[in-house]
This record gives sequence, C-alpha cells and structure tokens, in this order.
Amino acid sequence: MFPPPQPLTTLPSLPDLILTALSVCFLVSSSKPNIASTRCPFPRRFLKFPAMSLTATPSKNTSTATALNTLPPRRHSFASPQSLSDWLKPRLPSDSFASWGVKPGTKNVHNLWLEVSQGETSLADSTPPIRTVHVVLVRVTAKDGKLLVESHQELSDGNVRKRGRPLSEKMKPNEDPESAAVRGIFEELGSAIVGAGPNPEFADIVTIDPNSYEMRVEERDSGSYPGLPGCYVLHTVSATVEGLPDGDFCTYEVDEYEGVLDEKNLADRAVSVKKHYWTWVSADSIHT
Repeated sequence: MFPPPQPLTTLPSLPDLILTALSVCFLVSSSKPNIASTRCPFPRRFLKFPAMSLTATPSKNTSTATALNTLPPRRHSFASPQSLSDWLKPRLPSDSFASWGVKPGTKNVHNLWLEVSQGETSLADSTPPIRTVHVVLVRVTAKDGKLLVESHQELSDGNVRKRGRPLSEKMKPNEDPESAAVRGIFEELGSAIVGAGPNPEFADIVTIDPNSYEMRVEERDSGSYPGLPGCYVLHTVSATVEGLPDGDFCTYEVDEYEGVLDEKNLADRAVSVKKHYWTWVSADSIHT
C-alpha cells in the first residue's frame, strides 16, 4: 500500500514573499562586477572579427560595411569654422584650443570643420566633446615580408609631423574598409607607383587580403587637436601594391580636400599634408 498523503505545507505570507524577493535582488545586484563607464561610444577592447571576404556579394557586404562604418549621429551641424570655434571654446581648455594650428604638427579649426562637414568625424555634445572617427590602416607588405611605414609628413605650414605607422586614411560615410584602403593607397602612394597613370586599373596594382581584416577601438587624446579626446575605430587590412620602390621614398599628396569646391577658400586655410616619407621595416618591429 502507498503511504497516506502528507498534508500541504503552509504557504508563506505575502510580506514574507516580498522580503525574500528583495533579498534575492540584493544578492544578484551585489554580485555584478563594477564596470567603469567610458565616454567613447564604442567599448574599449580589441575586437577581432573572423575571416571575412571584403569582396563579397553586394547584398552580403553592404550590411557588414554599413554596420562597421556607422558613426554615432552627429549632434550638431556647423555653418562655418567660426560657429564651430564658438561651440568648442567653452568646452575645451583654453590653452589647448589656442595651440591648434600653432603648435608644430597640429591642425586648426578649419581642418576639424571640414572633417565634420564631410562626415569623416562626429562630435559628441559633451564637455569636452568626443571626436569619433573611423580610420582604415593598410599594412602594405613587400615580397620579402617587410612592412611599409610612413616615417613623417611635411605639412603645408612648413612643419614636420612624425608618424611611424602604416598608411592610414579617414573613412568616408558608408565607405567600406576595402574601398577606403584602395582610395588611401592611390592618394598617398600614387605618385610613386611605377606605371600607374592618371586612371590606373586598381585590380592590377592593389591586392587586399580578405582574411586580414581586424577592428579595434582606441581612446586617446588627439595629437592633431590638443585637448580634444578621440575615439578611434581602427579597421586594419593587409595589402600588396605593385610598382612601389624597394628603398625609402617620398610621395606627394593629392589635394587633400579635393571636391570641396564650395569651401575652397576655407580648405586653403586648413593645414594639409604636402609630402609623405616612407620606409620599409621588418613586420615584427611595429605593432598596429
């Protein structure tokens, strides 16, 4: 025979249930680690995506490129460099802002206004503002495995800016990393590519490794705009370029603000790059 059924346990009262629920919530919330907040709209960590083809079908690649290159919505539009300057002054340390375009190697407010106007940069409405920019880094490699590095730049104001990094290019709105890389190669290396005419066949000269793509986010103060914190979304690809010199060489920058015809006078007042100086180094001597 089965044993007789046991009597039901008395249910806890409603106050007891409430106290128990509050205790559980307290234990769960107290067990969560403290996560330091960051002003950058992207997490401060290294993100390595699985191998992806940058030459995928448009329907597949478009969504990926758009997701990677979507800047946070701009909070402000500025009618002129002066309106941008007026907006920045109360939000930045006065001594830092005063050094823009004066301290060797820095840019001025005209440069930043052009970046914002062309969609290359977004400025968060904060004090100080956060400058977010997407940049493609191109690791141009030679047949012997050496890596091309820009040692320094000669600027339009006569100053020299040290670099020590691979070719880099700010990305345009909705531009995918491959397109930005090819554009950067021909803007910054085109004058040194043997056999490259005014309208070169890109596919015959530049080969981008589709399995090399990585992305990471860095937070650091801007060297070009002292006092302005920067959030850099870095897209890295590896490429080979036919026709480059074997030794150190120099290239001339095409008009950095070409196509900004309506703002030609303003572009002339910005600090631009006139010459790039390049050298080949062992791939393990530099970390990107």
